Amino acid sequence: MARVSQEHLDARRRQILAGAARCFARSGFHGTSMQDVLKEVGLSAGAVYRYFAGKGDLIAAIADDAFRIIRQSFEEAADLVPPPTPDILLGRVLRGVFEGRIFGMGRRECAALIVQVWAETLRDEQLARTLGEGYAGMREAWTKLVEAYRAAGLMPPGVPADDVARTMIAAAQGFMAQEALFGGVEPEVLENGLRGLMSMDPQKIS
Repeated sequence: MARVSQEHLDARRRQILAGAARCFARSGFHGTSMQDVLKEVGLSAGAVYRYFAGKGDLIAAIADDAFRIIRQSFEEAADLVPPPTPDILLGRVLRGVFEGRIFGMGRRECAALIVQVWAETLRDEQLARTLGEGYAGMREAWTKLVEAYRAAGLMPPGVPADDVARTMIAAAQGFMAQEALFGGVEPEVLENGLRGLMSMDPQKIS
């Protein structure tokens, strides 16, 4: 029997995760059964269980892949000289999230899935660990960005880098939640809003 290439195995894994992500975004984690996933991806139970033991493993893998993609956007920006300012960077990250980098999903579908993953962490310890590690990685990437801003003379010292990192991550999370709940969120809105906040001059406030 011919050996299956690693490329084939990776493609099959992505196929399963993409199908599971569509199911979860459409029906929620608890409203989706493994049979629903099997039907969505058009594979046998044996083919799917070869990669994932059950829904918990699927959810954790989806969350891990999503964090990896988002964190990569931050890390790529940190390597630019000078790095893009937060308004441009977060707009770029949201476009990457909303325009199909995560399992080829649409904007509203992707945002809905991300919010459901957050909610699931309140009851799933494995998923909470996965998200905790992803969040720590994003904070580390943003901390390096703050250091790059300071090295380029774009940000003065004083505010702890981790405080800036957590605030910018919160801004991105908030816009994802808005898209999931209400729809119609454009990355340009976040860019314009951040640009307006960044333009304030405290010295002019009496």
